[in-house]
Amino acid sequence: MSFTVVIPARFSSTRLPGKPLRDIVGKTMIERVYRQACLSQAERVIIATDDQRIADVVAAFGGECCMTSDSHQSGTDRLQEVAKKLVLPGDHILVNVQGDEPLIPPQVIDQVANNLAAQASAGVATLCEPILDDANFANPNVVKVVADAQGMALYFSRAPVPWPRDFQENRVAAISATLQPMRHIGIYAYRVAQLDKFVTWPVAPLESIECLEQLRFMWHGERIHVAAAVAEVPGGVDTEADLQRVIALVEGGAG
Repeated sequence: MSFTVVIPARFSSTRLPGKPLRDIVGKTMIERVYRQACLSQAERVIIATDDQRIADVVAAFGGECCMTSDSHQSGTDRLQEVAKKLVLPGDHILVNVQGDEPLIPPQVIDQVANNLAAQASAGVATLCEPILDDANFANPNVVKVVADAQGMALYFSRAPVPWPRDFQENRVAAISATLQPMRHIGIYAYRVAQLDKFVTWPVAPLESIECLEQLRFMWHGERIHVAAAVAEVPGGVDTEADLQRVIALVEGGAG
């Protein structure tokens, strides 16, 4: 089974301008993401960007870059443009690795691609991990996912779900003892045919409410396979504090 990794990378970021080119112990963030992806079993790793500054840096470290439109509303739209430019067949699998995940374990990249290949009824595959504390359960920036017995997503939400009727006090103990909320990890595997459909659909009502584009697939009846990640996925970089945390991890031997 062959697959391609695409890493969308935008220069502009409200909370951390120039994020892909920020230095992490001697390498830019985008190079570190690229190097981690190259450790996977992908046959090809491509950085998709609309910014020449990023393209120049990618060329300097020997990576492959695909210039894309500056009008895309999401990384998913950018992936579809890459697939179209490469004339990839409809059944080819693309894995979307976020450009702000410099410590992404390569084994989870392989996992999500293999999971999609094994699920003929799913158009998309993604991963999750347990939420173990109340703060993350309540945090709207931590996206939760609920799946069925076959591992197919029932819903993604920024709200704390599932929410037990009698969940009042002692929340941490309740989470560890009886509740198994799952955090969605933002890595996706798609078949090209599903990406081609996605870009023709308008924003779905639930997607607009939650600001979660994966709900567009579900709104239109596409199934999303969800599995627990085989390795811990360190959080991505959204803020200066996140960047300093990752720098400390790299200095301590991670990545």
